[in-house]
Amino acid sequence: MSVHLQVENFVATVTLSRPEVMNAVDLATEAELQRIWAELERRDDVRVIVLTGAGDRAFCVGADMKNPSTTGLEYWGAARPGGFGGIALRESLNIPVIARVNGFALGGGFEMVLGCDIVVACEEASFGLPEALVGRMPLDGGMTLLQRQIPFRKAMAMLLTGRRMPAREAAEIGLINEVVPRAQLDAAVQVWIDALLACAPRSQQAIKQVVRRTSTLSPADAQALRLPALVDALQSEDAREGVLAFQQKRKPQWSGR
Repeated sequence: MSVHLQVENFVATVTLSRPEVMNAVDLATEAELQRIWAELERRDDVRVIVLTGAGDRAFCVGADMKNPSTTGLEYWGAARPGGFGGIALRESLNIPVIARVNGFALGGGFEMVLGCDIVVACEEASFGLPEALVGRMPLDGGMTLLQRQIPFRKAMAMLLTGRRMPAREAAEIGLINEVVPRAQLDAAVQVWIDALLACAPRSQQAIKQVVRRTSTLSPADAQALRLPALVDALQSEDAREGVLAFQQKRKPQWSGR
């Protein structure tokens, strides 16, 4: 398969597995990613997701340009729920997602990174939206997400010139959370996994849903919104367990209920 899914100890690892083409996403890969995200949304044994690419060269370099040819307009008009790879603009996936960036994250690959919650990259990683260099545009999240996540002129420079940003610079401007030597990448990701697993999953899901769905609202309107995950978390078993564990001076045992 072009995408591998592994679930162990509440952690789902989604691996793009086309290293021979730097994990470029073709039509079959896109369909499999859509299926996987939909499956993970239904599962109750997953509390953290790690998205990565196979090999040492690339996380993902975007769409496979060898796909059956379509015009830019046809591509734009086609249905791709959730943006590129089903994750760039996905609002229904409330589980925290870590991007483990092991190399180039370009085009749609970068859009997938922009759709994740936490980003850890190796020193060799770089990020870019080269679409303008080949007469296309970053249609699946790049134009709408990048400007919201980094300073405006930094975003426009990347969008208008196709410039690649090295991992160190990306960390300095807050585009990614951490950059480490390649040999330490898995260990660094594990630290983030452990930190996420230490928190109540229902609380995290509510936080993510509120943040994702209120970003364009005024603070007052956002505060007044009664989203399902928020209501659910406030009356969950984990909400009671968290208070009880604090009172008893012990670590909480999250049930996810």
